[in-house]
Amino acid sequence: MKRKILAMAFALPLIAGTFTSCGADMEASYSSTAQNDNYIMYENAESSYAEDFADAESEYYDPSNEEYRKFTESGFKNPETEPLSTFSADVDTASYSNARRFINDGMKVPEDAVRIEEFINYFDYNYDDPQEDEKFGQYVEITDCAWNADSKLMMIGLQGDRMKKSETPPSNLVFLIDSSGSMNSYDKLPLVQQAFSMLAENLTEYDRISIVTYAGTSETVLEGAKGSDKDTIVDALYSLKANGSTNGEGGINTAYEIAEKYFIEDGNNRVILATDGDLNVGLSSEEELTKLIESKRDKGIYLSVLGFGTGNYKDARLEAVADHGNGNFSYIDSVDEARRVLVEEMTGTLYTIAKDMKIQVEFNPKQVKSYRLIGYDNRIMNAEDFYDNTKDAGEVGAGHSVTALYEIQLTEDEGKYHGVPLEFAEPTTEEATDENARKEICKLSITYKDVDTNEDIYKNKLFGMDLYNDEPSDRMCLASAVTEFAMLLKNSEYKGNSSFDYVVSNAEKIAESTENERVIELVQLAETAKNMN
Repeated sequence: MKRKILAMAFALPLIAGTFTSCGADMEASYSSTAQNDNYIMYENAESSYAEDFADAESEYYDPSNEEYRKFTESGFKNPETEPLSTFSADVDTASYSNARRFINDGMKVPEDAVRIEEFINYFDYNYDDPQEDEKFGQYVEITDCAWNADSKLMMIGLQGDRMKKSETPPSNLVFLIDSSGSMNSYDKLPLVQQAFSMLAENLTEYDRISIVTYAGTSETVLEGAKGSDKDTIVDALYSLKANGSTNGEGGINTAYEIAEKYFIEDGNNRVILATDGDLNVGLSSEEELTKLIESKRDKGIYLSVLGFGTGNYKDARLEAVADHGNGNFSYIDSVDEARRVLVEEMTGTLYTIAKDMKIQVEFNPKQVKSYRLIGYDNRIMNAEDFYDNTKDAGEVGAGHSVTALYEIQLTEDEGKYHGVPLEFAEPTTEEATDENARKEICKLSITYKDVDTNEDIYKNKLFGMDLYNDEPSDRMCLASAVTEFAMLLKNSEYKGNSSFDYVVSNAEKIAESTENERVIELVQLAETAKNMN
């Protein structure tokens, strides 16, 4: 297997490493190797997994027991009849790391497992920080669409305000860990233990940590420990064994009860669920679980969902739980991914800066003939939902960015056929008026709830073709390459001339100039996927 976590799961090391992401327009220097200064070996680590996982190196598994929700891709819209495109913000990245797992295991990625926006948002485009007293910065760029000569590609980036570690409020965290028999695999409970141990290394005496497990019943393993009691936390984590059925309902109820008990006013109160999603006792369907989690979300307690494992992984349930629980969703396929989510991007994962964030783009029909939002197919909202503060939407963490791409076709192309200029295209004789003289492409609006005051904030700005760039920035090149990669894996009907060769070529150029590890990995994944196909 290409995944490297097997040996590490047996050794149970912790490697707290860091690497920088994209530089100024992805041009800053990068560290290509993780720092090992904080290497820790837990002497009392459980060794019994070695026997249990004797057969774990089988390269292939049956993915037919995994569950993914099917969505119809959003097609082109006519701004004359549908001028508004409205959707919920999404900072989840689970789809990308899950697809990576399939590719690294030499298996075809299920088409329904690909959520294009999560591929796009896995990468850091190094947007400028917001201006002072602003929660979000805005970035828009327009260029030619690589896979469709008739279209332009518009990139929208929203950069959330960053939070220094010294500025983070105290945390009340409940680790809700699935310890049922289905977690008895090297890429499940042992990886969960390593992931939470790495997180524990970054906590302080002001934080409170509890550990709840669930199998046939729920059990409180640790309650209200100080974050500085690292040995106590780690010992509790490595005392866990996987066995029994899966009563997720009982675990969720217990976890939220403890979170309420140790609730910190003006602090970060959060349940972190780690599971493969294979529930079989109590409330277990997607609908039942979302109703349960909705009943908990208005208590000021946030949710992070970490998916683990192969073969019986229930992606659809976990995504639904995260979406309905004011949460974020990641899939952990390796120690490196655990480090990225819980150490390197800790503030974004754990500290929410905006609740119920919605994005609305109004297209000018005088300039845009048609448009298509790429991805976000399960995040589409009605236009009127934008101003309805009772409608739940996505949460955004400190330093997180939200990126969305639109494929747009301009009205000036009316005199062309498949991009070819026509001699006899009818000239425009209409006299310019205030209405038809507007040159803006679109109006970008965002709304969100302030986490402290719960006040609804509204912002908007106009953008035009002055942002067109026939030589796209590295940001746009990377986003375009990632989008093509996702469309190819999804076999999107809108993939046009997309190719793995384009993905590799563009990603290689960026990787050479930035040494960005994620982009280097994208090159490798695209090459592997190409050979598989």
